[in-house]
Amino acid sequence: MKNNFKFLFILATFVTMLSCEDFLEEDNIANVASATYYPTAAGLEDAVKATYGIMKEYYGPEIGWTMGVFGTDTYQEGADGSHKYVNRYDSGHNSAARYFRDTWRIFYRGINQANAVVNRSESVEGVSEALKTTRVAEARFLRALYYFVLTRHYGDIHLSLEETEGVEVEANKTSAEEIYKQAIIPDLEFAISNLPNTQSDYGRATKAAAEFLLAKALMTRSYKSFAEGTDASRAETLMSNVINNYGFELQESVLDMWSLASEANSEFIWTIQNNKSQVDEGLDGFGHRGHLYFLMEYDKKPGMTRDTENGRPWKRFRPTDYMLSLYDRTIDRRYDETFKHVWYSNNPNVPNLKVGDTALYIPGPGLDKNGIDQDTKWTDAAKAGVLHQVYTTGDYNNRTFPSLNKWIDNTRPNRQHTQGQRDYVLMRLADAYLIRAEARLKQGNKSDAAADLNTVRTRAAWDGKEAEMQITDADVDIYFILEERARELLGENHRWFDLTRTGKLIELVKLHNPTSAGNIQDHNVLRPIPLDQIDRTSGGYPQNPGYN
Repeated sequence: MKNNFKFLFILATFVTMLSCEDFLEEDNIANVASATYYPTAAGLEDAVKATYGIMKEYYGPEIGWTMGVFGTDTYQEGADGSHKYVNRYDSGHNSAARYFRDTWRIFYRGINQANAVVNRSESVEGVSEALKTTRVAEARFLRALYYFVLTRHYGDIHLSLEETEGVEVEANKTSAEEIYKQAIIPDLEFAISNLPNTQSDYGRATKAAAEFLLAKALMTRSYKSFAEGTDASRAETLMSNVINNYGFELQESVLDMWSLASEANSEFIWTIQNNKSQVDEGLDGFGHRGHLYFLMEYDKKPGMTRDTENGRPWKRFRPTDYMLSLYDRTIDRRYDETFKHVWYSNNPNVPNLKVGDTALYIPGPGLDKNGIDQDTKWTDAAKAGVLHQVYTTGDYNNRTFPSLNKWIDNTRPNRQHTQGQRDYVLMRLADAYLIRAEARLKQGNKSDAAADLNTVRTRAAWDGKEAEMQITDADVDIYFILEERARELLGENHRWFDLTRTGKLIELVKLHNPTSAGNIQDHNVLRPIPLDQIDRTSGGYPQNPGYN
């Protein structure tokens, strides 16, 4: 693998956001020679921070959202965007495609940076052994995360646990089985043994985050041909530790959880930090951009113009009909609390509408919380009888569709600004319950799996509907768990991994994604090895089966 190592320009600065806490802070130390700087106390700190920083190129910008959302059963294409090949599985879904190339590059740079921390830490002076061990544990946690991402996307990949400092044109293709044995699992076991329960800098890896990640890795391996018999039981134990031992709590409601005012809330286990002043000033060129991609084209409709309150609609991801059918809105409030229903006129130059009047209304799918079928209620005559526009299910297309509102960021400095201040949530407690339910199902324990699902569903119930949200043992199978994960974790970039982990990608995409259904093939459970990796490797590099 050609991997030109150079010291990284650290991507962002994480500064104090709450008066009572410190947040992971990164400084620009570009042009500092790593050979002389890394062995110092300050160099070790900055090298570890740089290892965190690299993943912000993926978690936040369009690439990460596209790789996790497209080509699944829950989202199809909106009108705009240049990377629809990820969804279509067509001729553009090949080894020269940019996002397959860039995902590979980003995480291998992260791995090499982690290797540098681990390899050079032994020569660092002026740092206590305890602190040094903690920083190495953070680097190994991140290296495990990066290898885990790569194996889930590409399968068998290059393995190196040593820093590459010059040009290297030799590369191996190591089996995913060995990647787990030599890198992912030992790194996370080391992290669990050596990371503290909390860190003074919010955003650094913790023991709970390492346990969470190892549980998910073991659950992923449990479906593989090289699974070990204890994978599911170990995953259950690890997630039980996360659920029971660190004081995490489900938020009262989805609205509470995604409020910008409570980003350091007790449901979040580990998040990637973004800082408002940095993203507003453009010092962080990445930030959280989820607010762009899930929105319909509201700004071209009567009574509306683009503003920060409603977001900048890039129209990338449109929910599938299947996804919208999964909510029983009479008892489950998650659709109503995560999708936008009403747009109020913000354009003073529209006849018959005043600023503040309802301009657009999407009542949503099926029966509402009062049991009224909105498609039946809103006949053509009813729509014609109101001044605002009403869009029911028959009106949806790639420009007009229900808009996911989880990521809206109305604090951006202007309506065009793309970087948002939200932290990127990689791990949260509801996901821990759902993974533990999956682990319990794997072991034949449907009763406890149902209990975990009911914990999540109880939080999701309308007040007074909690009993109706409960399921029984007989309801639990992998399809129900995947549907519950879709309802709870929609738009959080787990879906492609969920479907490939459980072996359901081909089946469910063919059933529920009309654009992908005719093209997806068995080999699409892995991405193609990028062409530049093949071209830059001495003697070439083996391509994944099914790709030219």
